[in-house]
Amino acid sequence: MSHPDSPPGPSAVSLRINHSRPGAAFQLDELSKAIIEKLQQDGRRSYAGIGKAVGLSEAAVRQRVQRMVDAGVMQIVAVTDPMQLGFARQAMIGIRCTGDTTKVAEKLAQLESVDYVVLTAGTFDAIAEVVCEDDGDLLDLLNTKIRAVPGVISTETLVYLKLVKQQYNWGTR
Repeated sequence: MSHPDSPPGPSAVSLRINHSRPGAAFQLDELSKAIIEKLQQDGRRSYAGIGKAVGLSEAAVRQRVQRMVDAGVMQIVAVTDPMQLGFARQAMIGIRCTGDTTKVAEKLAQLESVDYVVLTAGTFDAIAEVVCEDDGDLLDLLNTKIRAVPGVISTETLVYLKLVKQQYNWGTR
């Protein structure tokens, strides 16, 4: 019995749910939530295995996952250790802006070393997470790219010394 939802079997290690992506409304039912939770536990789990756990066919799980990916509800991605890939410096950068903060955030999001950007309320207008090869690469990114974005007034850099915890298995509601 097929359900109207489907992608090829996941080969990634983790998944990230995007709660803020604008687009078509997507209603999550309990079966879709259960599928998400199974993928959060193991992004490489087979659709057949997920189907068995949630009471759907492999095809139905495939179709549901594809619809959720297409709708921007989730991504299935490989999460890597930047240190092992030659990126020895990670940092979170608090950014104070003037003018339209959305435009500043969009410019920051285009920078290759930036992997995460959020608009915030409080001390900073935006926060960006960056992954760099070394301190020289971070300094260059700050001086020639981030501070050069029109609207950026100042930055505060919080350099990561040690990653203690990172997980993506918070479940669904």
